[in-house]
Amino acid sequence: MTATVSTTIPTYRPPGFVTRRVMNPIVAFLTRRGISVWGSRILEVRGRRSGALRRVPVNVLTLDGVDYLVAPRGVTQWVRNLRAAGEASVRVGRRHTDVVAHELDDADKVPVLRAYLARWKAEVGAFFDGVDDTSTDDDLARIAPRHPVFRLTPTNGDVES
Repeated sequence: MTATVSTTIPTYRPPGFVTRRVMNPIVAFLTRRGISVWGSRILEVRGRRSGALRRVPVNVLTLDGVDYLVAPRGVTQWVRNLRAAGEASVRVGRRHTDVVAHELDDADKVPVLRAYLARWKAEVGAFFDGVDDTSTDDDLARIAPRHPVFRLTPTNGDVES
């Protein structure tokens, strides 16, 4: 069976003013200084057009010893950049881990989405159209194409810079 990633029309829900101008800068500031806010990391990935290093706060989910990135807002700029680059770095303070990102097939997203929603439902639940961690597998599978998920494989371990 060939692996497939959703080919539906990309969805994106842009952040509002408070998220963009207040919350993200606060979370990014704290995370850059070594204070993880409920699993926050700074994702550093090369821009797909400019090649410039782009930084964005993200929530890294660890499930069964594996790290995942979920895009609750859909196909964001960091998703597009990560798809193009295939690799990135995740940081907390001076510690960083270089990773290779493998995008999951829609069929493989259900347990990851369930765990992600169980952890961050209060923060991101509005982006999942009424589906939450208690929803059926069918409901989670229905929304999976709208939420890219990446498995992160470390290439260097945890390094201090």
